[in-house]
Amino acid sequence: MQKSDQEIISAYQKNHNLALVGMLYSRYADLVYGLCLKYFKDRAESQDAVMNIFEKLIEKLKTEEVRYFKSWLYMVSKNHCLMILRKNKPETRNDFMELSIAEHPNEESADLETDLVALEECMGTLKQDQETCVRFFYLKKMSYHQVCEATTFDLKSVKSFIQNGKRNLKICLENKNVRR
Repeated sequence: MQKSDQEIISAYQKNHNLALVGMLYSRYADLVYGLCLKYFKDRAESQDAVMNIFEKLIEKLKTEEVRYFKSWLYMVSKNHCLMILRKNKPETRNDFMELSIAEHPNEESADLETDLVALEECMGTLKQDQETCVRFFYLKKMSYHQVCEATTFDLKSVKSFIQNGKRNLKICLENKNVRR
């Protein structure tokens, strides 16, 4: 039986075993990488950020109370990316009208950000088997057979978990008024 995120965090706060943070982070490293890639648009810089975020977690998880790890990790990752971008941004003395579009996010990018947060929250509501199969199939672009090999589920179960997971995600997202 796989331990929940909360159980792993509690165990880590008691004994500071880095392997626990590694196990927890490995569940979401692909999502963190995708988020970093969205901000940096560079694979190497995104990979560096994924490692830096992991290092941050080692310290933050010792003291912070985390109730919903996925959402919390998303915010930590997003803030890390924004801090790096802000730090690396060349200082310029522009007039107000000359500011770049990136400094004034448009409504569509804010909506996309909200939708991504909602998607992550909805992924957390899926049964573990459904979530695992959906992540492998859609996010890692694995075939049905590759998902079978990675999870040891039979083909019929994998197809069922993906179909039911997709349906449950759609319902959850509709309840959150996400219409993409």
